[in-house]
Amino acid sequence: LEAIAARARGNMELEPAPKGGAGDEAMEDPNLVPEGEAVVYEEELLANPYSLKLWLRYLQIKTTAPFAQRRMLYERALKALPGSYKLWNMYLRERRDKIKKKCITDKSYESLNNTYERALVFMHKMPRIWLDYTKVLLTQRLVTRTRHVYDRALRSVPITQHDKIWKQYISFAKQAKVPEMAQRVFRRFMKMDPDMVEDYVDYLLKHEQWNEAATLLAQALNRDSFQSKKGKSKHQLWIELCDICTKHAQDITGLKVEPIVRGALRRFSDDVGRLWTALADYFIRLGHFEKARDIFEEGINTVVTVRDFSMIFDAYTQFEETMISAKMQEEGEDEEDPDGDELNVEGDDLELRLARLQYLLDRRPELLCSVRLRQNPHNVHEWHKRVRIFEEQDAPEKVIKAYAEAVQTVDPLKADGKPHSLWVAFARYYEDADDLDSARDIFTRATGVNYRSVEDLANVWCEQAEMELRHDEFEKAMAVLHKATMVSDKVSRQKDHASLPVQQRVWKSTKLWCMYADLEESLGTLDSTKAVYERMIDLKVVTPQILINYAHMLEEAKFFEDSFRVYEKGVNQFEWPLSKELWLAYLSKFVTRYAGKKIERARDLFEQALEKIPMAESKPVFILYATLEEEHGLVKNAMAVFDRACKNVLPAERFDLYMTYIAKATEFFGVTKTRPIYEAAIQHVPDARIKDMCLKFADLELVLGEVDRARGIFQYGSQHCDPSGKDEAFWNKWHAFEVRHGNEDTFREMLRVKRSVQLQFTQQHVNTTDATTALLDQGPSKRTKVVNEMEELERQMMNDQMQRLVEQPNQSRGGDIVAVGGEAEVVRAPMESRNTDEIDLDADEEEDEGESAKRSKQQLGSMAIEEREVPSSLFGGLKGDGDEEPKDALARFQKS
Repeated sequence: LEAIAARARGNMELEPAPKGGAGDEAMEDPNLVPEGEAVVYEEELLANPYSLKLWLRYLQIKTTAPFAQRRMLYERALKALPGSYKLWNMYLRERRDKIKKKCITDKSYESLNNTYERALVFMHKMPRIWLDYTKVLLTQRLVTRTRHVYDRALRSVPITQHDKIWKQYISFAKQAKVPEMAQRVFRRFMKMDPDMVEDYVDYLLKHEQWNEAATLLAQALNRDSFQSKKGKSKHQLWIELCDICTKHAQDITGLKVEPIVRGALRRFSDDVGRLWTALADYFIRLGHFEKARDIFEEGINTVVTVRDFSMIFDAYTQFEETMISAKMQEEGEDEEDPDGDELNVEGDDLELRLARLQYLLDRRPELLCSVRLRQNPHNVHEWHKRVRIFEEQDAPEKVIKAYAEAVQTVDPLKADGKPHSLWVAFARYYEDADDLDSARDIFTRATGVNYRSVEDLANVWCEQAEMELRHDEFEKAMAVLHKATMVSDKVSRQKDHASLPVQQRVWKSTKLWCMYADLEESLGTLDSTKAVYERMIDLKVVTPQILINYAHMLEEAKFFEDSFRVYEKGVNQFEWPLSKELWLAYLSKFVTRYAGKKIERARDLFEQALEKIPMAESKPVFILYATLEEEHGLVKNAMAVFDRACKNVLPAERFDLYMTYIAKATEFFGVTKTRPIYEAAIQHVPDARIKDMCLKFADLELVLGEVDRARGIFQYGSQHCDPSGKDEAFWNKWHAFEVRHGNEDTFREMLRVKRSVQLQFTQQHVNTTDATTALLDQGPSKRTKVVNEMEELERQMMNDQMQRLVEQPNQSRGGDIVAVGGEAEVVRAPMESRNTDEIDLDADEEEDEGESAKRSKQQLGSMAIEEREVPSSLFGGLKGDGDEEPKDALARFQKS
């Protein structure tokens, strides 16, 4: 054991400890003598001193031992294994942790530095040791020594691991607050990784090294392979370079700023306004004010967006205002010091600067219009606006120049607007100046332009003719239109005119022909006007309105048959609906002209019109036809026309037409002849108007005293009226009718029908969910069958009721009625008849009827009912001579 302790003391002497330090304590520490398990490890180490695992296990069991013992073990192990990275790393980390809380001036730090130097003799290829060493030195604030260690590390570590050193080295250079040293470090680093130029540029900008930062950024942008490590685009880097160069004009000496900014202007069109402003600001900072004005003017005259223009114009005006303010301040200082010896080289140019600013502000609308025209040179509206600006400035030369530039620049095929309006306005400008020859020359040139559509060229010809008319040159106006409408037979016979130039298709313009016809009608003869209209008809450029005008002209000239021939050509040439106005005008004019003289011809015309006109649009023709027959033909034919009309027009129009039909039938044949019309109306009007027709039919029967027929009509109409809905007025009227003309049985029948109809509507509108579910359960085939059967049953019931109504005898007239058709056939009604549609009511329903009857009696008792004698023929043979029957319904109810 004493030998082992001596050997340990010999190892401790490898690194002399400071006097009075931990080394002396370790030499005098009695715990250095191994005891217990340590003796076993010491014996094994004597046998195998180069086993790393053995040393590590020995250090592990000494985890709780004093630092002096562990330090002695580390030193012995490193003496045996000086090339072990693991031992050196553990030893150095433990030494660092031991002195972490000590002052940086303590001698233990210097001892640790010496230990790192010893470790680097063997571990100079390990970057981790170098980096830990630099952190220790930086903790001691040894900047120069740290920099030397970084340099030694870069010389020792393989180049593949230099990135680990440089990352910490750059961070150290930024924190050192020694710009010159940091710049040298960055320059060395840039030789290894040029793409990291952004970090160096940021450092230079932070320390206001503008020239070098701009130079490095420009060199990076000139490399096509450069990719930003911070994710910036080339656009962002260019803008950043331009901002650096223009905002620090005095400091940039190694670059030509203007070519750089102009290069950015060519590359990036989104920030043109900002770049022009930046370039002007660069010259302003250099004091080159005239050059700055040139840059502003160039920018205003080249930008193509309003946003960029506004940016440059605002900067330009601010620059001029600043120049004026500076001059005024300078003059104020000169007034305070009148004896100053400084020579005023620039002179008094305040008025000139004010004039420049005013001129700039006055030019703003013109400049803005130029920007929009550069954006779209084919914008016709902007060209007109530009001309108005010059007209407000009273500058005829600019107006003419603007018009000439406009007609030369605008392509009619690409124009946004009406390009012919530029030519017309150009000619009118000369016309207003009383220069008709120049105006005619402009119109002549305008007619040779290849416009996009025929209407543009036609407008030019029409404007030229109107110009001649304004100056009373009627013959020249006629000649212009004649020239415009000239067309060869070869061209007119061609089927495909789309491939022809617009000058050879202008004869198809209706506007041009209409103006030509109006001029001929006003200034020419009847024959020349007819020739123009006939030429239009031959070329098929007419419209229905033109034919109506032509016919009207012939009518005024007393050429009635010629006008009717024009109508005939029109209705044969145009299909419906274009021929609608022609037919109506033709028929009305013919009837007005001949009245009943040519009735057969008129009837043929009406029949032809009804064949060609759709039934949905035929109502006016039917009314006109019926009026003709009524006034000049046979009333029977008029009724037949009304009957055809009511069955062929739209369902929505049938009710009103039937009412007109009934009114006419009443006027000519009496009210008794209206019954078949009412019956037909009930069958043909829409369901929503059946109740209205039934009410009018019932009123008619009441007027005639046919009470039972009126009741039958009420029963038929009730099938289409919901008692609880909007049709309550129908039921109220039926209720009043039964109170006035009925008895207890008829009143009960009315209540039964009301309940039945109400139940029907309730099942249709309320219980739709249950019905739908049941139908879905039955399947599609059976559901369709049930629906069809129900519809057929309802239709049969309604037809039966209507048939019984027709065949029902007249009770109030002894049981005989005249048939609906008006013939003399007499039908005898049976004494008793049974309702085949009667519904068997159970006891509960009879009780409900009894209660309803009681309530009805109470209501009738409080009502003022008009009494009327009931004819004896109403009761037939049921009533004896001696029986006294109550006279009114109220008394009969009270008796029952």
